[in-house]
Amino acid sequence: MIPPSFEYHAPRTVSDAIALLTSLGSEAKLLAGGHSLLPMMKLRFAQPEHLIDINRIPELKGIRLEGDELVIGAMTSETELINSTLIQQHLPLLSDAAKLIADPQVRNRGTIGGDIAHGDPGNDHPALSMAIDANFVLQGPGGKRTVAAGAFFFGTYMTALEENEVLVEIRARPFPQGTGYAYEKLKRKTGDWATAACAAVLRVQNGNVSHIRLTLTNLAPTALRAQDAESALLGKPLSDAAISAAANLAMSICDPAEDLRGDPEYKTAMAGAMVKRAIQNAAALCN
Repeated sequence: MIPPSFEYHAPRTVSDAIALLTSLGSEAKLLAGGHSLLPMMKLRFAQPEHLIDINRIPELKGIRLEGDELVIGAMTSETELINSTLIQQHLPLLSDAAKLIADPQVRNRGTIGGDIAHGDPGNDHPALSMAIDANFVLQGPGGKRTVAAGAFFFGTYMTALEENEVLVEIRARPFPQGTGYAYEKLKRKTGDWATAACAAVLRVQNGNVSHIRLTLTNLAPTALRAQDAESALLGKPLSDAAISAAANLAMSICDPAEDLRGDPEYKTAMAGAMVKRAIQNAAALCN
């Protein structure tokens, strides 16, 4: 199908984009990589009267170390995450996970900020952002504010981003030495969304788990953090029994929708398998 007609805007600064959002209101949509919005427009599920293309805004791009944080511009592509030496050195979970997202064509255009701001529970970066304790910098007419990843997602396509705000940066602290990490993703085929996926970030000290994050993709109306599962492992040695117990606790919070990828029972069972695999693979990297 062909989308309805719309007016195209290409601001060159974040301030100009915010001014357009403020003046045009709910009839405007931001265009980043376009992999979610444009298909919805073709199906006429989304019919914005104005498209604001933010691809030409330099301040939304780039990866840098700033103090004790790694700062990722919202318009950084998945391919750039994969190839970035800074990401590989300091937050390697993101570069490894980006390789599992869609296919090379999509990764060349798709952006981390678009993936997050869309609020789709099937997208990978919401769970990944929670796993690395990221913060999102949002900019609007009143200036900038910071929202923790765990407080940003409210439900399917529902986030803390206001109508006249732009997600400009993702900030997170580099992994300390000895951090293990993994993103385990079950999908039907290359390019598909996850049937179930789990991100794990893990540190072990004196034989006991000293830090753990377990987050889940596409298993509820929003990305999930399995806090009870984390608590079950924290301060204890890892064992097969402990990992199985944590997986069961993670499964208990899943509420997946039935679709072509499976029914809720199957997806929940696969969530447990991904949690086990993620913990085991993350633990193997701890040193």
